[in-house]
Amino acid sequence: MNAMPTPMFPLHVRGLGFAPAGNEILTDINLTLETGSFTAVLGPNGAGKSVLMRLLHGLLAPTSGTIQWGELETRPQQQAMLFQRPIMLRRSVIGNVAYGLHVQGVALSDANRRAQQALERVGLAHLAERPARVLSGGEQQRVALARAVALEPRILFLDEPTASLDPAATRAIETSLADLHQQGTTIVMVTHHMGQARRLARDIVFVHQGRITEHTPADEFFKQPRSTAASQFLQEELP
Repeated sequence: MNAMPTPMFPLHVRGLGFAPAGNEILTDINLTLETGSFTAVLGPNGAGKSVLMRLLHGLLAPTSGTIQWGELETRPQQQAMLFQRPIMLRRSVIGNVAYGLHVQGVALSDANRRAQQALERVGLAHLAERPARVLSGGEQQRVALARAVALEPRILFLDEPTASLDPAATRAIETSLADLHQQGTTIVMVTHHMGQARRLARDIVFVHQGRITEHTPADEFFKQPRSTAASQFLQEELP
């Protein structure tokens, strides 16, 4: 019988700051994320959204403040991150998806099984043996999503995952994300696409000048944002 996973929610961020070499990018970030949430992170260019994602995922270390994962004292492994531009290895589609599992020490047969299942979830099982680098940009992003899904993350971070994709590829990614969320994955996504945030998000985190100015249920945010900065942003008055 498998042991119950250690509780890693709520995710508490307290007084988080990031100021490398004195260059203040994020200041006094306070945020709580509950299990099962789908959070869209919005804000103008240069606000610090992508840096926030990297801090939460553990790619960067904060210069101040804390990130507390439920009952865990260290960053958990049951998470993954998807970037704007996917990197494809010189191998097949399924080889790309299985690679992350191999690195974690998963046995070859189990890694290939989980990789195939992940490809099925994003609708790319029919391309499993094709070289990944010959795929379209949208297909490569779905391979990258499958690579993240294969790790069975309990929380998935995404940084502008559809920014360079056409509408059809964007819809395919959104469909997969909605399915993942419905099946219990907590999702935190930076996006500049207001329609995408409206379609997918349950709550909105708005970042402006390195600070979170509000964390609001999505329907409330788009009807009547609480901060002046967010209101101006929705009216396209901010850069």
